[in-house]
Amino acid sequence: MKRLAVCVLVLGLVACSPKVDGDATGEEIYLQLCARCHAQDLSGGIGPALGAGTPSAANPDAFIETAVTRGRGRMPSFGNSLDDGQVERLIEYMRQATG
Repeated sequence: MKRLAVCVLVLGLVACSPKVDGDATGEEIYLQLCARCHAQDLSGGIGPALGAGTPSAANPDAFIETAVTRGRGRMPSFGNSLDDGQVERLIEYMRQATG
């Protein structure tokens, strides 16, 4: 029950997050939208780990793009918050951080 309450709180915070600056770097986007659930170092938390050697890091870019823009499981959609260029920069940052 406690974990569910934390998830609802985090999802509420994410939903209330301001739009990301159009010129934000992939790292800035990750820290603003993703780090709350996936940790600043991509090691995971509420959401799965995204770092090197994890199943998530092995997914193709198209899978990650779909997860970010449409949501996946309990992960909210960021399709209305990010444009195509921002999504590309986010994926590029995640690839560099896991490489």
